[in-house]
Amino acid sequence: MQANPRKTTSIRRLGNVDIRRLREAVLGLPEPVWDAQNAAKPNRFGALDATRHIVFRFVSDFSDWRQSRDYPLWHDWKALLEPVLAAATSDYGYARGAFPRVMLARMAPGGIIHPHRDQNPAAKWPHKIHVPIQTNDDVTFFVDGAGYRFAEGEAVEVNNMGLHAVQNRGSTDRIHLIFEYFDLEQPEPEWLAALQPGAR
Repeated sequence: MQANPRKTTSIRRLGNVDIRRLREAVLGLPEPVWDAQNAAKPNRFGALDATRHIVFRFVSDFSDWRQSRDYPLWHDWKALLEPVLAAATSDYGYARGAFPRVMLARMAPGGIIHPHRDQNPAAKWPHKIHVPIQTNDDVTFFVDGAGYRFAEGEAVEVNNMGLHAVQNRGSTDRIHLIFEYFDLEQPEPEWLAALQPGAR
């Protein structure tokens, strides 16, 4: 299964976006909300270690990025999220783009995400984009051994097919808006049909 050839092979800096309203809302989230949403999250992968998540939208089938569903908080947060999503992806120029996964990821001081590649087929096609909501100078994002730092409000596509990891050696939480994006008009890969039920 080949990844989407449009995806970055390292990182792609997409520019700064206005996160002021979203940041205020995220930093105001009570701890019980983080706890409850993290307990119900669908993305329980060992590489994520103790990173906590609030999921707004997620794929309903790990083999197909075209199938996703909204989680309850999406409806409450969409007015804050949609302008950030649109601004972060404007450089792609897709007339019809879709966001199959949208979430917040919160890493405590000293936290890590272990080196890994996103393995499920639904991760191979969409662009994987991060927008830091809160970060510090001692957070490093690694892709294939190279370390990068992303500023608050900077949208960055990362290569989720490469070996990637994160370290937070700072004294504050690192909170990112993480989402996927793909072009509905791009021809689908031939291998996708083989994953569908009833395929021979």
